[in-house]
Amino acid sequence: MSEERQATSGQTEAGVHDQFDVTLEDADLLGEVELTTNLIIAASESEEHLSNDEIDRILGVAPPRRED
Repeated sequence: MSEERQATSGQTEAGVHDQFDVTLEDADLLGEVELTTNLIIAASESEEHLSNDEIDRILGVAPPRRED
């Protein structure tokens, strides 16, 4: 088996499954990773703490509707 094929299959040369091969195929999980990454980037670029409104904007959360 070529090295490239081994790397993508998550198996070592001995044919044992690599427990650290964590190929993400779950759409919900990928979405959560993207949201978390966006928060980390925004926080690292900000000199202040992110406000709740900023966090909601980054996460795409709509503000609660006011009932009149």
